[in-house]
Amino acid sequence: MISTSALIIVWHQPEIEEERWEFFNHPTKQEWYCSHGVVWDQIVSRFDSGALVPYPRGEVIGTISVALSYHRYEEYQTYLARAKRGYRKNYSTLEELLQSEGSLKLKAPIVIHSGEEGLLYSGYRRLCLAWNYGMVPYVWLVRLD
Repeated sequence: MISTSALIIVWHQPEIEEERWEFFNHPTKQEWYCSHGVVWDQIVSRFDSGALVPYPRGEVIGTISVALSYHRYEEYQTYLARAKRGYRKNYSTLEELLQSEGSLKLKAPIVIHSGEEGLLYSGYRRLCLAWNYGMVPYVWLVRLD
């Protein structure tokens, strides 16, 4: 037998300016930006030409390996389930809304792609929400090359 769910997430294009902090301040991502020669203006100029693409749980989207996707359950436990209260609270709020309302409209997580590799730029909690409910989320994939 197959169990199905009536829960729904509708994904839409995020606003890059709302995610600016991820580029200038996220300590873990700075090495990736430097190693791929990515600058802020490059992301902004190509952002609107991105596309919503499905991202099944894993380390790749199609043939693109995605750095910092933390797709394994053990990584979810480390980076979200056991995270500090403030970070985890946002996820818990989304989860409660999804369960009570049955559907949510969310900004898609962002994956930027340069060379042969992608980076989960933002939206880890939203991505986990879908993955943890057995959904295939959509991400806003921005090709920088």
